[in-house]
Amino acid sequence: MYFISRKRKKLLEGLNKIYNVGLYIRLSREDDDKVEMSESITNQKSLLLQYVKENNLRVYDIYIDDGYSGTNFDRPDFNRLLNDIELGKINMVITKDMSRLGRDYIGTGNLIEKYFPEHNVRYIAVTDNIDTFLDSSNNDIAPFKAIMNDMYAKDISKKIKSSLKAKMKEGKWVGGRTPFGYNQDKDNKNHLVINTEQASVVKRIFDMCLEGLSFFKIARQLTNEGVKTPAQYYSFEWKNNYNLKYGEWHSKTIRDILTNRMYIGDMVQNRRNKVNYKVKKVIKNNPKDYIIVENTHEAIIDKDVFYEVQKRIPKNKGRNGKKENHLLDGLLYCGDCGHRISIQSRRKKDNRCYTICNYYRAYMKERRCTTHSNNYDELEKVIINSLTHMCLNYINKDKIKNNILNNLTEDNKINNEKELDMLTKDIKQINDNLDIIYIDKLNKKITEEQFERVKVKLENELNTKQKIYNELNNNINDNINEESKNKMIDEYINKFLSMKEPSRELIINLIDKIEIFEDKTINIEATFNDLA
Repeated sequence: MYFISRKRKKLLEGLNKIYNVGLYIRLSREDDDKVEMSESITNQKSLLLQYVKENNLRVYDIYIDDGYSGTNFDRPDFNRLLNDIELGKINMVITKDMSRLGRDYIGTGNLIEKYFPEHNVRYIAVTDNIDTFLDSSNNDIAPFKAIMNDMYAKDISKKIKSSLKAKMKEGKWVGGRTPFGYNQDKDNKNHLVINTEQASVVKRIFDMCLEGLSFFKIARQLTNEGVKTPAQYYSFEWKNNYNLKYGEWHSKTIRDILTNRMYIGDMVQNRRNKVNYKVKKVIKNNPKDYIIVENTHEAIIDKDVFYEVQKRIPKNKGRNGKKENHLLDGLLYCGDCGHRISIQSRRKKDNRCYTICNYYRAYMKERRCTTHSNNYDELEKVIINSLTHMCLNYINKDKIKNNILNNLTEDNKINNEKELDMLTKDIKQINDNLDIIYIDKLNKKITEEQFERVKVKLENELNTKQKIYNELNNNINDNINEESKNKMIDEYINKFLSMKEPSRELIINLIDKIEIFEDKTINIEATFNDLA
C-alpha cells in the first residue's frame, strides 16, 4: 500500500487548489522620503504581477494604500482586503515583503500566525521568501523579521521627531493646519503669511474683548452675524463638525484665539505629542515644553494689545450665558479665603441680587468660609464712589506726567539710539570677520589651529556685544511700554470721571481685583496703584 505523508498531502492539495489572489501594496510618507525606488508603488506592483505570472496565479484585485504608516492597520484598502477575505473572495495575499503588510510586530504576527490561518488564507512575502503554505525555515524567522520591521519604524519615528524639533527651534512652521488667520507661504511651506479675510476676524475678536465682552457674547454676536467659523474655512478637515454644519462660534474657540501667541508674530509649537509611534492618541504638553521662537512671521495683533487682553481674560471668566451681566462680574474675590465671589441671580420678590463666596457655597456644611453676602447694587455704588475718589486723588497728585518722563528723557533716548547703532555696526563687523577667516581656512591660508583660536576670540567678543545690545534694547522697549501704559491710564481715568455711568470696558481697564472681607471691608486693586 502506498502512503502519502501529511506534509506531502498538504503540498499536493495546495498545488491543485485554485487561488484568488489579493495583491497588497503599501507606501508610507516616511518610506517615500527615506527608502529606495524599489519600494515605490509602481515597482511593488510590477514585482507582484511578475510573480503571479510566473506562478500561474489569478489576481482577484490589487489593494493599494499610498501614504499610510505600517504601524497603523486602519488603512482604507487594507480594510477592503480584510473585508474581501471575510466574504470568501480571496484566499491568498501576496506582498513584496512583510514590512508592506505592517511594521507593528504584534499586529503583523497576529495576521500571519492567527488571522490568515483561521480564514484559510495563504500569505506570501516575495522578497522575504515567506510562504505560510510551505514548511520552510524562512517562516520560522518571520517573527524576528516582524520585530526588525517594528524597530525600523521606531527608528524612523525618532529621526522624524528629531528633524521636526530642529525645524521648530529654527522658527519654521512644521504643523498641519495653520492657525486661523494665517496660510502657509506658497514659496516656503515652513513660513506663515497672513490670510487677510481671516485676520480681520481675529482683530475684531481682540477689539471686542477690549470692549469688555465675554467669550460667550463675542461668540454669539459673530454667530448672529453669520461670520464664518474656523471649521467652515477648513471644511476639508472637519467632515462631521457641528461648527461646520451650523456655522456656530463657541466660547472655547474665542478663548483659543485670544490666548494664541502666534498672533503677535511668535512661533509657538510642540504643544501636543503622540503617545508613541504606534498610537494615534495625542496628549497636551506642559507649557514649559512649548518651543517658542520670537518674530518669525508678520503679526496680526500688536503685542501691547495682546498682553492687555491676557490681563482681562480672568475678569471675563465665568460670565458666559448669564441672564444679567453686572459691571463687576469676574472682579470680586473673597478677602478671607482668596476664592472668587459670584453674583447670584436677581430675586423676584424684592428685585435684589446678592454676592456669595464660591468656596463657602462649595463647602457649606464644612464651614470652610462664610457667605460674604452683600447687596450687589449697593456694593457697586460703594465701589464706583471709591474708585472715583482714587482717580481724583491720583490726578491731583499729577503723577502721570512725571512718571512718563522719569525714566525716559529725550537726551537718554538719543544717547541710547546712538549706542545701539554703534553696537549694530560692531556686531556686523565681527560676523564679517568670522566669514573671512572661514574662507581663509577653506583656502588653506591659515591652519585649523589658527582658525579655532581666532574664531573663539571673535565669538566671545560677539556674545558680549550682543548681550549689551539686547539689554539696552530691552530697556528702551520697557521705557516705551511704560510711557504707553501711563498715557493709556490717563485716558481711561479722564474718560471714567467724565461719565455718569461707566462702561464695563472702563471698569476692567481701571480695576485688577476687588477683595471683600467678612467685616464688609473692601480693598480695590487698581491698575494705576503702582503708578501713584
